[in-house]
Amino acid sequence: MTSELSEAAQEVLDEIEEKNVDFLRLQFTDILGTIKNVSITADQAEKAFTEGIYFDGSSINGFVRIQESDMRLDPDPSTFSVLPWRENVEGGSSARLICDVIDTSTGEPFSGDPRGVLKRAIERAEDMGYTVNAAPEPEFFLFEEDEEGRATTKTNDAGGYFDLAPKDLASDVRRDIIYGLEDMGFDIEASHHEVAQGQHEINFTYDDALSTADNVATFRSVVRAIAAEHDLHATFMPKPIPKINGSGMHTHLSLFTEDGENAFHDEDDEFNLSETAKSFTAGILKHAPAITAVSNPTVNSYKRLVPGYEAPVYVAWSDRNRSALIRKPAARTPAASRIEARFPDPSCNPYLAFAALIHAGLDGVEQDLECDDPVRENIYDFDEEKREEYGITTLPSNLGEAVEALEDDEVIQDALGEHVYENFVEAKTQEHKEYLVDVSDWELDRYLEKF
Repeated sequence: MTSELSEAAQEVLDEIEEKNVDFLRLQFTDILGTIKNVSITADQAEKAFTEGIYFDGSSINGFVRIQESDMRLDPDPSTFSVLPWRENVEGGSSARLICDVIDTSTGEPFSGDPRGVLKRAIERAEDMGYTVNAAPEPEFFLFEEDEEGRATTKTNDAGGYFDLAPKDLASDVRRDIIYGLEDMGFDIEASHHEVAQGQHEINFTYDDALSTADNVATFRSVVRAIAAEHDLHATFMPKPIPKINGSGMHTHLSLFTEDGENAFHDEDDEFNLSETAKSFTAGILKHAPAITAVSNPTVNSYKRLVPGYEAPVYVAWSDRNRSALIRKPAARTPAASRIEARFPDPSCNPYLAFAALIHAGLDGVEQDLECDDPVRENIYDFDEEKREEYGITTLPSNLGEAVEALEDDEVIQDALGEHVYENFVEAKTQEHKEYLVDVSDWELDRYLEKF
């Protein structure tokens, strides 16, 4: 349906002309978090804003059946950004716009659009009088490529946590990634080498939850593209190398009231956390097993979630140690009071993961759940008897258990919506079944000649 050009859309059209953009990538994600895009020429931009761009939804994982295939992309003008690595030899450039997916049969937002799933979570928070802010810390590995340009698991440096050159040989790559992100409007807070060889982290500043999820999706594309310019392969796979630290995506969350006050801060509390913050935390802890199916969505995710490698597996919170599922970081100002969910990993669909966390936390607020006392000891040192004494449970140990937890949790099912939930469970159940019947190199090395 044709609509008038909005003021925001007109500003984008002016910027397209000013910056000599000749191609636009209209981006969205499928249910599993894979970025999809349709490229259009710049002279089709006005049509995209007023009429949308139609595509075959039956070809997208988890969207619709063949008989229901017509879908429409409506670009969000606030997401316009020129791609820093796409300038062509004639001086033109490419840009991207993130889109909402519309069901053409109803003209309404498509229930299977992950971005729409997060929007519904944000609307729930707004109905309760809150704005949701988020800040992720996505980690990734940089690996060398072989002679044919295929990814290896050979790291290009021997650095460790916060190391500098010459051990951290990827500092120039991180610099170029940061420049590229800043060109796209990111506010970078920090970057550094992580604990494992070849592992890195780049943090961007707090923003509203929707913008942050958009940024995570864009971040992964930028990192991969710029790494490739250095003949390196960037991966957000949670555990690409055994017996070393895996990659997480610690996610900081807070709620702000309509008058701009941080609803998580209480100056008089021992931990500077309000009752709202504690109930929000209790909600996430209560629903954590089901959330992991969404925030840690691959069979490989559970190779990271094991004791001893700085990844949380115990359902508890702390104001000090990092062995707990949720941590309360130190805050310099009242506005910075927040909680940090340490279990998500960067293979997740950020829209779905944020939606699950938000709905779980809001459920805790609505139910006025009480938060247990923080665990200030290193839970990794606890034996089973002591964990039982403290009432500490563990996350699912594999994807199959996580999916089962999701199937038993109506709150997280509602967070995803019926369409996404059913298609997500179907895809992840199949993934786990395929994993169970596969024979790994480890098994061949261990058993082939022994028996």
